[in-house]
Amino acid sequence: MHVELDPATNDLDQAVSVFVQHRRRLFGIAYRMLGSAVEAEDVVQEVWLRWQRTDRSVVVNPVAFLSCTTTRLAINVSQSARVRRETYIGPWLPEPVDTSADPEVGAQRAEALELALLLVLEKLTPTERAAYVLREAFDYTYPEIAEILELSIVNVRKIVSRARQHLSDEQRESVDAAEHRRLLDAFVAAAQTGDVAALEALLIPDAVSLSDGNGMRACARVPVLGRARVAVLSTYRHLWQDAEAELIEANGSTGVLVRRDGRPVAFMTVAASKQGIHQVMWLFNPSKIAAFLGSRSRFAVAPVPVAESV
Repeated sequence: MHVELDPATNDLDQAVSVFVQHRRRLFGIAYRMLGSAVEAEDVVQEVWLRWQRTDRSVVVNPVAFLSCTTTRLAINVSQSARVRRETYIGPWLPEPVDTSADPEVGAQRAEALELALLLVLEKLTPTERAAYVLREAFDYTYPEIAEILELSIVNVRKIVSRARQHLSDEQRESVDAAEHRRLLDAFVAAAQTGDVAALEALLIPDAVSLSDGNGMRACARVPVLGRARVAVLSTYRHLWQDAEAELIEANGSTGVLVRRDGRPVAFMTVAASKQGIHQVMWLFNPSKIAAFLGSRSRFAVAPVPVAESV
């Protein structure tokens, strides 16, 4: 018996197939631009809805269409996110993502993924950030970026160059993964035992500690500056008492998840150069820790988009 397949069903299946194929890339673009896994997921879901409603028969290059839609939506979200972050209490840090399954989070290069670099990217305008991310992480050509951002090629080249220069001025040269892991291990061991002298030996003189808690009690609401003060803060007894430190992979490098009674209470990682640790980043905000835990299985199995109700 011959059964005729509904053309509409075939078309939707193809739409799902194309979208799932490129979903990692779309999330990677949105995440780098927003510094938030939750907001990036929202953008990707909206892209799916628009892709579902689009007349796909006239789309010559699906990945270009999806990337363009993702970038423009992320620019809009980042503009409103900046306003919301003005009311954030204390330092704001990006949400970490688990990269054990996808070390580059969908990109061709793991560029603009480390938390310290994502934090510096916050200082760029949304357009500058988009141009830099598309060029450096995903290797889009200048003409492709110009079309996505609706700018001239000359202007895009200038924007990317300016972004590179700004990041170069702000960033220190990073150590390799093995040295980063060694420094982090030593830092956690000294912090857990209250060894302030050992911590000071790991930190550079102008080290800074950032604590993201959005007003949580006992969470520093301003950056803590200087080797001695950062060392003392890091041995905070209430944090380490009866706590376990689990080494995890986040944003392409090693981080630590601090648990008490099996419950995650903090995430921390460091940024380091050959001179030593220059930045300690603490995440106490429960929603951001939950977002990280949720990201652990994000791409273990690629989720199938939900069709829009008619």
